[in-house]
Amino acid sequence: RTGLLAVPPTLDRAAVELRLADNFIGAVGRADFANMSSLVHLTLSRNGLRRLAPGAFADLRALRALHLDGNRLPALSGAQLRGLASLRHLILANNQLATIEPAAFAAFAATVEDLDLSHNNLPALPWEAVAGMASLATLTLDHNLLERVPAGAVARLPRLARLDLTANRLRALPPVPGPPGPSLAAGGNPLHCNCELLWLRRLAQPGRLESCASPPPLAGRLLWAVPEEELACRAPAIAGAAADPAAVLEGQPLRLGCAAAGDPPPALHWLGPDGRLVQNGSRRAVRPDGSLELRVATLRDHGAFTCVASNAAGEAAARVQVAVLPLPVPRGDGDGDTEAGPGPSDMARAGGNESWVTGERRIVAAELTASSARIRWLPQRHVPGIRMFQIQYNSSLDDSLVYRWGATALPTARGLGCVRFATPGGAPGCAALPRPHFLGGTVIIVIGAAIAASVLVFILILTARYKAAAARRPPAAVASVCSQTNGTH
Repeated sequence: RTGLLAVPPTLDRAAVELRLADNFIGAVGRADFANMSSLVHLTLSRNGLRRLAPGAFADLRALRALHLDGNRLPALSGAQLRGLASLRHLILANNQLATIEPAAFAAFAATVEDLDLSHNNLPALPWEAVAGMASLATLTLDHNLLERVPAGAVARLPRLARLDLTANRLRALPPVPGPPGPSLAAGGNPLHCNCELLWLRRLAQPGRLESCASPPPLAGRLLWAVPEEELACRAPAIAGAAADPAAVLEGQPLRLGCAAAGDPPPALHWLGPDGRLVQNGSRRAVRPDGSLELRVATLRDHGAFTCVASNAAGEAAARVQVAVLPLPVPRGDGDGDTEAGPGPSDMARAGGNESWVTGERRIVAAELTASSARIRWLPQRHVPGIRMFQIQYNSSLDDSLVYRWGATALPTARGLGCVRFATPGGAPGCAALPRPHFLGGTVIIVIGAAIAASVLVFILILTARYKAAAARRPPAAVASVCSQTNGTH
């Protein structure tokens, strides 16, 4: 039938084969194929389909062939193809697929034999899901945007007989198993012809269409016509490796960079000071550019890291020295180290202008004046990366510490020491000055008295004016006087 705008609701639910191609069915709903458990072949080609509802084929447990080619599907999710436990042939060519979820093929991964995804917009494929298709015989991926085929993905398909990768964006191809191996078509890709393609060159089939896009001396030449000695690789060479910064205080981050060149481009990995391979984790991360980020440096990171660059032609290594300096921790009175910095009691115990000694660290108060003091401390060694020093001080009359160069106490600060000092006598003229709180109270009293006096004067003026006005007023004439008593007086 032609001209359908939706799946007809009057379908024979016992049908075995259903062909609905070349219509205008834009969407398939959950109930459109419900209870059609006998359906074996379903064709929905060239309908302009844009949407498949989750579970649209969930009842088609016996379906073996599903043709969805020539539609406009933008993506595939795991729920859309759920329930197709017997599917053998899935044709999705000539759609607009840009993404496919790994779970999209889960329902039929063990049974599918023919998977056609050609003429779509796929930049990548869920290769792990594809590699699990143990019965797959034909995989058609031509005319997509694929840039990479992982090594070993094809080798894990034991029954694969035909692989079509024509007209993608592949610069390299991993070896396919053989002989005899699957029939491979890979023409129309911008292949980089080096020693990694020797396996493809040795297929010795003059009719093959794979050609070289690079390096420049081989550009435009058919691969089978290039002598093997010209398909060369270049071993890695490390141009530079360094740590930024070269020395840090423990707990701080740093980054180790490594630049290497070779043909093919070398892969980079790192060995730690203990000689073990550095793995990604919460504290360490190897970036896509090959650099190593240490988010939190520890004393175990102190030493030489090794950058290793490797490709098909060999490998190269370079060492990067990293210095991780321990935090300056003061030593207490006992055998162990203490974390706490100086408190108010430290000042009470210190005497004169002598410093509180902590190992080899000491603090001195120098250049004392009536209003200032210069505090000096002599660290045990230069420690790079320190962002701020914090000074805590109080007077002998107040136990509350005052912080300078920071609004609150730093939680990771380590005390260098404590010193008590006394400033010289005040400058001439300063001792007679009243205290600030006395001046403030006096000003408040004066202002209050002035306000009260003003109010009193205002009231007196109003009273005087009222009496003057009453004196000038003439006496009123009495027209009649009436009195009343209770009759007894």
